[in-house]
Amino acid sequence: MMPGMGKSIITVVGRDQVGIIAKVCTYLAESNVNILDISQTIVDGFFNMMMICDSNNASKDFLVLSEELDELGHSLGCIIKLQREEIFDSMQRI
Repeated sequence: MMPGMGKSIITVVGRDQVGIIAKVCTYLAESNVNILDISQTIVDGFFNMMMICDSNNASKDFLVLSEELDELGHSLGCIIKLQREEIFDSMQRI
């Protein structure tokens, strides 16, 4: 595990169905990733969720988390992306 991984942003987009939030949150809990903030909306049958997470104590490396969330997304018929908070901070400075 990378020490001090910091905050990360997770986005989930796909057709709405039962269990998306539960499965993503269960995966994060099992990986020791703490959810700091969450917002979700459903627009015209499409589910959209954004989470800000604390990955400092994650039991897995960032790349492993990213790949496993991608696989989880495929199994749910969604697109799940994990990004470092620094990417958003850098974009704001450009």
